[in-house]
Amino acid sequence: MGHTWEDLAGLTAARQFPGVDGDVATLLASIGPIQSQTARSSFLGLAARFPGVTHAAITEAFEANAIVRGSTIRGTVHTATPSHFGCLGVATRLGQRTLWQRLLRLERTTLEDLWTATEAYAASQWCTPAELAAHLGEWLTAHESAATAERVLGATTGRFLAFGNGGLVRRPLKGGWEGQGAPGYRTLAALVEPSQERPTLQDAILLHLTRHGPASRNDLAWWSGVGLRMVDEALDGLDLVGTSGPDGRAYVDMAAPAPPRPLEGVRLLPEFDALMCGYDPAARDRFGDPEHLRQLWNTANGMVLPPLLVDGRITGWWRATGSGRVRPLSVHWFAGTRRPSNSELAGPVAAIETALDITVSSLTVTRAT
Repeated sequence: MGHTWEDLAGLTAARQFPGVDGDVATLLASIGPIQSQTARSSFLGLAARFPGVTHAAITEAFEANAIVRGSTIRGTVHTATPSHFGCLGVATRLGQRTLWQRLLRLERTTLEDLWTATEAYAASQWCTPAELAAHLGEWLTAHESAATAERVLGATTGRFLAFGNGGLVRRPLKGGWEGQGAPGYRTLAALVEPSQERPTLQDAILLHLTRHGPASRNDLAWWSGVGLRMVDEALDGLDLVGTSGPDGRAYVDMAAPAPPRPLEGVRLLPEFDALMCGYDPAARDRFGDPEHLRQLWNTANGMVLPPLLVDGRITGWWRATGSGRVRPLSVHWFAGTRRPSNSELAGPVAAIETALDITVSSLTVTRAT
């Protein structure tokens, strides 16, 4: 007998809301990387799962390199523990390789040569995107040609190649870690003692399954940014169990996962939360109705409204307007879903205040139009 969407949601909820204690790195390790091109998402993702985690504790973890942030899979930004970030780095280089090769068209050198040179350049100091782009241009001029450098840096995605190789992490050069301040980039291996065993794509696949599973091969391919053929090769040989899903796809999981967990009550999730972005867009029904999810995702600019989670289902969104220490917060629920009460929202709002070090001046709850 196969899984229903409710079955999949319950199994995932046990991993994404594990109820563990510990320092920030331990908490983040338990749920896996948080997609965070919106910088505050790492703070909000932890707050939604571990109410009471403080802004100071998260900031301290960043400053100590116990957790790190950088451009990784699918060209996005993720916050992770260093070891998990290494798994993302492997998937990043595999998934982005064709794009890099198509744009660079290297003839005298290899991508590995370029990645090694970039990491050597950013090993001793934090580098701005402009500095990394200049280094990329100088390296290409010296090892390929000036024409190659001009062509690459003139392309829309060219400058991203200077810092998006999966081996660099970023920090704000001004402002707090929760803000969108100008970033500086540094080589991860220069900040954290690397593991003696280099991670593989299988490690990345297992990371997803142990934190977000069960998953189809399509989920794994979408999340990692790696093609289906490579996903299938990575799955081959792993000790996994399989079953059918409600969409007719085959789903794989660990042999002895934690028992399903019902998610009662209200939670305020960050933009790009894993309950949405951990899965193939065609199969995100486990935590939300497709029509509701489409309303959250602005396809014109790629931005996502922060989801409202009520009793384990995404049923709306929320917004804390402004960038000051004191902000109003509004919650919007979709017609036909349960309206969250103000008393239910008190805990989630307090968790956001603690994690972002802000004060919510007012709370409004309205039906989405």
